[in-house]
Amino acid sequence: MTQITSEQLCAAVNESASALRKTVAGMVETDVAQPSQLPEWTRGHVLAHLCGVSAAVARQLEFAARGELIDMYDGGQHGRDNAINKAASQSLEKLAKDLNSALDQALAALNNVEESGWDAPVKYRDSTVREVVFALWRELVIHTSDLGLGGVGAGRGPETWSKLFCEHLFDFLEARVPAEQRFVIQALGMPPRTLGNGPKSTVISGMVTDLAAWLAGRTPSLGTLRADAAADGVDLPQLMPWPSGIPSQMPAVVTAQP
Repeated sequence: MTQITSEQLCAAVNESASALRKTVAGMVETDVAQPSQLPEWTRGHVLAHLCGVSAAVARQLEFAARGELIDMYDGGQHGRDNAINKAASQSLEKLAKDLNSALDQALAALNNVEESGWDAPVKYRDSTVREVVFALWRELVIHTSDLGLGGVGAGRGPETWSKLFCEHLFDFLEARVPAEQRFVIQALGMPPRTLGNGPKSTVISGMVTDLAAWLAGRTPSLGTLRADAAADGVDLPQLMPWPSGIPSQMPAVVTAQP
């Protein structure tokens, strides 16, 4: 388990929000309707989701500070999806304005968390303030890459993800390892780490950002991953679904996951 302090987490979230703002500031109106890196989602969908999740995290933190609990989204998964679909076709100016406002709200709530407040309960995953802030970090970093703006080295693809973020994803996404599997993740220049405890072992090798991208269901951007089982090359193993923290009250409309 990677140890990340509250100070490191706050700094990482603020840095990720700044990178997202910079990316959005470089967009033009025609970008909004263009496909993102997520199936069936335009860039407008991604921006609408980032706005919604930032506001949702802000209210988790604001209610937690008062010792209260509230659902992540009104209406659960269905409410979340409807809000995304409704906002996705708005103008870039409107989307950017709403996103910046939601980010301001989330960062203000984050910066107001006292040291004793990190373990306060929240409704998200029936967990804590710390866990919902980790969720915001994941959303900001991964979905900025999902906008698909610029090539390798020019945009904010997985190749820009920090080592610390990748290590966090290895921890969080261990839930995607099937029960019968055990993945030995061998990132170039780093000690191997094992995810899962099933009897079938597969060694997966490559750049740390590519390994994290694959676990997150994204396309590796720097090279090719290699999988070996019993000393033979094999296909990359199948992954379990992304661990969702949103109770589904009605059938989902949008299927993309963060």
